[in-house]
Amino acid sequence: MRVLLPPSETKKPGGAGAPLAIADLALPALGEQRSLAVQALIGLSADADAAQRVLKLSARQLSGIVDNATLLTSPTMPAVDRYTGVLYDALDAVSLGESSRAWLGENVWIHAAPFGPISALDAIPAYRLAAGTSVPGMPPLRRHWAVPTSEAIAQEKPSFVLDLRSEAYVALGPIPDGVSAMYVRVVTDQGKALNHFNKKSKGQLVRALAQDAPDLSSFGELVEWSAMRSIVLREVDARTAELVVGE
Repeated sequence: MRVLLPPSETKKPGGAGAPLAIADLALPALGEQRSLAVQALIGLSADADAAQRVLKLSARQLSGIVDNATLLTSPTMPAVDRYTGVLYDALDAVSLGESSRAWLGENVWIHAAPFGPISALDAIPAYRLAAGTSVPGMPPLRRHWAVPTSEAIAQEKPSFVLDLRSEAYVALGPIPDGVSAMYVRVVTDQGKALNHFNKKSKGQLVRALAQDAPDLSSFGELVEWSAMRSIVLREVDARTAELVVGE
């Protein structure tokens, strides 16, 4: 099984790892797309005013320009530790034990706008790029990523993909029809969609998976595991499921 997570706009600075090694990232078939995206961000950063405008940065976010300018030279840390915010605070990967973190590395992909899906333990630098941003010097992100990412996922031949991404990131890499997958919405018992609890509940779900480190290969097996955890997952249709939580 693979779990696909969205990234977060907020990230921890710094790191202790060696600079980004594109060739070492998961789904290596995406190497060319990654290199093009990184070079485009570095090029954009040469003009601070243009970078601020394109990336829609406030005066307090200008460090993002420096992050992009140094993508190939700045220190790295595991992706799951780099991201912060509601989902990643609930996941709290840094507090997990070695075996749980190993499960994350083997089973969780995080869909980063400059890199496509990467392993949760892939080492990445801080960066600034959102799914809807158009970067000069490269095609729109959807056109740049969608087909190559779908093809790369198909090449990996996962038995099942649990898609916890936002719709913006789904557009950057749809799960191919030949791969068994479920896109998850977070709802109440009455079917009401949730916002804040959407991210928190997804983080808690992935944390529980990492703690138990189950070997799952289908949605049915996931539902059986979730029931033992008193987590309610229900099928809506062949490609959509709901994670049911209280308000």
